Amino acid sequence: MLEKVVKNWGVTTTYVDIDDITNFEAAIQPQTKLIWVETPTNPLLKIIDIAALGKIARQHNIILVIDNTFASPYFQRPLDNGADIVVHSTTKYLGGHSDIIGGAVVTSNQQLYTELKFYQNAIGAVPSPFDSWLVLRGIKTLAVRMREHEKNALILAKFLAQHPKVERIYYPGLPSHEQHQLAKSQMSGFGGMISLELKGGFAEVEKFAARLKLFLLAESLGGVESLLCYPAKMTHGSLPDAERYKRGINDNLVRLSVGIENVLDLQADLENALSGT
Repeated sequence: MLEKVVKNWGVTTTYVDIDDITNFEAAIQPQTKLIWVETPTNPLLKIIDIAALGKIARQHNIILVIDNTFASPYFQRPLDNGADIVVHSTTKYLGGHSDIIGGAVVTSNQQLYTELKFYQNAIGAVPSPFDSWLVLRGIKTLAVRMREHEKNALILAKFLAQHPKVERIYYPGLPSHEQHQLAKSQMSGFGGMISLELKGGFAEVEKFAARLKLFLLAESLGGVESLLCYPAKMTHGSLPDAERYKRGINDNLVRLSVGIENVLDLQADLENALSGT
């Protein structure tokens, strides 16, 4: 989007390593107008200090936008922590049933709202009435779904973290996560997304995916059903290998969207796939 679309309109982008918040301030240029981040990130579930980044943005009169899709409004409220705009893929947790494609832009700034509303009306980025109804239907059960997503994900993350076939686990709800305390400070829960690296590389990923029965192979996330994604060839398949490796998205990385099924069934599915049965 940034490199193949808006770049043609004269909009340039500077990319920074989010592991150090000071990288953002160092990357600000005189013409910088907006900072865009997602937290937790996809697919490595890194956490960005929203309050600290909001302070940097305000000091330089820059708009801060947070993609809050992974956390959902139930577990994280960036506007309360200093963000100017929050975006969601309503396809994911807000819809919750894998039956729509859409997005949402949320702000508490009246001027930004007026400008964005005009652009939406002028360009035509308007969902159909039925898609809007489906999102509103999904939001009615968001709280109960997110609690189940997180409960299942935490149990499975603890199980996977101890499994001998797993090389590394990424889940902010585990104390072993490098930014666990930061996640606790700005989130009320850790969500339903888990990423893991398998020992044995891509060959083991193929075997693992083929053996799963309940986790379906699919790019999406945030629905009531459990899904498996292979970022190297799916969500991040368009990245050159060198860029992908630079971002830590290795050939043995698997992303799980943990659904709301019975957690014992999900754990048994993962165990069977990992053990080769």
